Amino acid sequence: MIYKFKSQAAADVIMLQSNGEQMLAIIGKEPAAQGVITAAQMPAAIAALEAAIVVHEEVEARRRANPGLQIEIEGDSIMLRQRAAPFIDLLRTSALAGKDVVWGV
Repeated sequence: MIYKFKSQAAADVIMLQSNGEQMLAIIGKEPAAQGVITAAQMPAAIAALEAAIVVHEEVEARRRANPGLQIEIEGDSIMLRQRAAPFIDLLRTSALAGKDVVWGV
């Protein structure tokens, strides 16, 4: 499945299933074929994504500083900051315009 996040305020953001589900989990949404992030929910969603990015980068920095240290990082070699940036931009633009972000509709 592919997630296509849409808003009337910005261009679509398309993600593979695992990446879309990761974004949804971070913002506290259940993976589903359809859903909505309301304009009112966007500030909290953006804050959650930014906090997750900080944690991810701290863990990655510790791993690089200690090559023998075994640390589990969810996902692949793409940094969360890079993966989440288009989604955060979509949320910010949509929040400013007062438009919801939807998927699967």
